[in-house]
Amino acid sequence: MTTSAKLKQILINIGFIVLAFTIQNCVFPLLPFLAAVPNLLLILTFSFGFIHGKNAGMFYGVISGLLLDLFYSGPFGFYTLIYVWIGYFNGIFTKYYYEDYITLPLILSVANGLWYCMYIYVFRFLIRGRLNLPYYFIKIMLPEIIFTAVTTLLIYRLFLSASRRVEDIGKRRDTTIV
Repeated sequence: MTTSAKLKQILINIGFIVLAFTIQNCVFPLLPFLAAVPNLLLILTFSFGFIHGKNAGMFYGVISGLLLDLFYSGPFGFYTLIYVWIGYFNGIFTKYYYEDYITLPLILSVANGLWYCMYIYVFRFLIRGRLNLPYYFIKIMLPEIIFTAVTTLLIYRLFLSASRRVEDIGKRRDTTIV
């Protein structure tokens, strides 16, 4: 793939992240029937890492984390740290990546959701002395993990299709130039 095709893919992926951030933080809270919202940035970050590798996962993790750090108060870098870890960790599984294989992305979605929620619990609640993990797990973690896993079924396929189209356009341009 040429440099311009890679740049185009990076810009499209950043556009996906900004769109997901906007929907997650501006649209989902307005829907009163949702008990929990799916974590779209988590889905995109682990998808980028899983499909494109560790470096891409960490890069998009930094972007997703910075957006959340700028939007929410608290220590700067709090969300960036977990998203970089998630991008890196899922980049390890790139060697097991197959386009039609949805089982591993679903397993990764559940594992990442659990990891993310435990990170939030430990550093936002446990440190403050709120020790009721079963309540937090049943009322907050489990609904978010389930919604995120179900949303992964839809978003992962959409993202995969868009990613492949951009790669195909880059490959076609490479063959027409030669």
